[in-house]
Amino acid sequence: MSEEVQPGTARSTPVVRRFVIYGVVLLVAFLLGLVPMWLKARRHAGSLAAAERQLTLIGMQHSLASAAIDARRGEYEPARRAASQFFTSARAEIDEGEASALTQAQRQGVAPLLAERDELITLLARGDPASADRLSELYVKYRAASGQPPR
Repeated sequence: MSEEVQPGTARSTPVVRRFVIYGVVLLVAFLLGLVPMWLKARRHAGSLAAAERQLTLIGMQHSLASAAIDARRGEYEPARRAASQFFTSARAEIDEGEASALTQAQRQGVAPLLAERDELITLLARGDPASADRLSELYVKYRAASGQPPR
């Protein structure tokens, strides 16, 4: 009893094997290119997150400084909007907890500043010149709470 060899079967095995080898080589080459790019993207994602946290803090400081300057110049409505933006951003950062751009110590330092919100917004809405001094004091307190040295 002899086995019958079908025509073309003997040749198809080396061809299939060759395609499998080419496929494996292509997969390895793809992974050799993918892994370093993935590591680089991961590293850059970390630095992007740090830059976004820093931008959030700078934006809050900018809003408060802008409010103080506008109030000092007698432009109470833009000052009120900027102060409101500061308080809204600060509240959002405190409420985020560990995902916040603020550290735990910074959140504890900024939280008491929110108590001045209603009174300060009311002073600005009335166009009271005392609001400029209050905003300046609040700016200094915020810088101290956020860990920035006074200038």
